[in-house]
Amino acid sequence: MMVGGNIRGCTRVLTTATVMETAKGNFELAIALGVILLLLAYAVTVALTCLQQRGHKW
Repeated sequence: MMVGGNIRGCTRVLTTATVMETAKGNFELAIALGVILLLLAYAVTVALTCLQQRGHKW
C-alpha cells in the first residue's frame, strides 16, 4: 500500500485495487485481480528468461 498509492478518481494500480476490493468484501473481484497480477508477473518472467537464454548455446 505504501508503494502503490491511490489518488481518488485519478489513479489505481492493480495491487491497491485488490486491497480495496477485499476491504469492500468483493472477494470474487479481488481474487480475479490477484490472478491477473500473478499472470502478468509470470509473463514478464518468462519473457525476460527467453530473452536472456537466446544467446546461450547448450
